Amino acid sequence: MTNRPVAVVTGASSGIGAATARHLAEAGFEVVCAARRLDRVEALAKEIGGRAVQCDVTSAEDVAALTAAAGERVDLLVNNAGGAFGAEPVADADLDAWRRMFEVNVIGVAAVTKSLLPALIASEGTIVVMGSTAGQVAYENGGGYVAAKHAVKAVVDTLRLELFDQPVRVCEIAPGMVKSEGFALTRFEGDQAKAAAVYAGVAEPLTSDDIAEIVTWVASRPPHVNIDRLTVRPRAQAAQHKVHRVQE
Repeated sequence: MTNRPVAVVTGASSGIGAATARHLAEAGFEVVCAARRLDRVEALAKEIGGRAVQCDVTSAEDVAALTAAAGERVDLLVNNAGGAFGAEPVADADLDAWRRMFEVNVIGVAAVTKSLLPALIASEGTIVVMGSTAGQVAYENGGGYVAAKHAVKAVVDTLRLELFDQPVRVCEIAPGMVKSEGFALTRFEGDQAKAAAVYAGVAEPLTSDDIAEIVTWVASRPPHVNIDRLTVRPRAQAAQHKVHRVQE
């Protein structure tokens, strides 16, 4: 244990979560890297001088173990674990996939936040929730994910109101198109062609490092400054349905 501020990052095994852990470590945080894939977070923790915890945020036992491993000091919680599963119209919805999305994106955020909140209050900490522009506007064939991310937005807004008199900041970061490791592949069950089509012709989608830099910036603001919500898209994406693509 050191005197460095402590950050807990969920979903830290790849993509935005792994990039965020690296950027926070560079900024001076001791990072507790949490994810289901223990081998990956162990390698990451070794790389950045942090700690690794195997944690599925939908498991009450895992969340309790993460809280115990984090200890009494938690200066920053980055609720990054989440994901999209499937891209069907509501009429063809895979309801099991919808349940999975609500469990990891919504219930998982609530469970980890609830469990770590006493330590965050004691440390006058910051809660960052990884939302999405899908939580701001609906789009076709994304009903389950859209609904889950709208619920995430509601959780953040409610939490902000409920903690107004506590020394804890609450922020949602809502990215648009991010070409991160695994997101589209997971959504399309490993179909490389469908995953690649999401980014086809887009010269510069956002990267995991772009979002990680924003998380670090939010966390480094003066304690009295709360960034309620930060929406970030690549320049090529004016809205969910309006993306500049170059013919290849």
